Amino acid sequence: MQGKTAIITGGGSGFGRETALKLAERGANISIVDLSEENGEETVKLCKDKGTDAIFVEADVSKLEDVKNYVTRTLEYFGKIDLFFNNAGVSGSGVRTLECSEDEFEQIVDVNLKGAFYGLKYVANEMLKTGGGSIVNTASLGGVVGMPTLGAYSATKHAIIGLTKTIAGEYGRENIRINAIAPGTNETPMVKAFPAEAIKAMAEAVPMGRLGKPHEVGNVVAFLLSDEASYIHGAVISIDGGSAAL
Repeated sequence: MQGKTAIITGGGSGFGRETALKLAERGANISIVDLSEENGEETVKLCKDKGTDAIFVEADVSKLEDVKNYVTRTLEYFGKIDLFFNNAGVSGSGVRTLECSEDEFEQIVDVNLKGAFYGLKYVANEMLKTGGGSIVNTASLGGVVGMPTLGAYSATKHAIIGLTKTIAGEYGRENIRINAIAPGTNETPMVKAFPAEAIKAMAEAVPMGRLGKPHEVGNVVAFLLSDEASYIHGAVISIDGGSAAL
């Protein structure tokens, strides 16, 4: 990946940060996009410590102008976009689906679906100008099975898989290679904030008997973005300890 440029949304923590570090180790330059300046700048520092170049762009991916800005800033600094980890998302409050408020539903759709679509539209159109690129969208276990108490989240992640497969069919001949990942419950900062008994129950529900670790997701994303995965296109890769197999 030496000399390639990657954009990673939600790059300030979790899967985004772990993927950024994996790409930095392989020589990619990285544009870190996040709502949190503190977290984003920390990821930039960690990437630079590995000898690559990186910038931070603050953005709310649900806002079209913010998406256009992170694309423009990346192009101004690095000159091109080769790789895109379309990762930013929110989960929701954990109520039953029909108890989800209209405001919460709208926010989840705006970030998880509209934000992902905006990113695909404006990043992929730039990739087309330079011969193509590789994209990974973050779906979820909730995108391949139902997820009680996270209905709006699950619906948006099903939609991400639909977008991924459709774009794969539309743009494969133009060298836009696109896949999705479907992580299960991982030891992200959000999950670590849950009560200990809830974390234990989640781990016990996984066939492997434990939660995933963000670096395990980062490993897969880095592979899918790389030329080593050159014939993997339109796939949905589960990273869930076997949960989707039940």
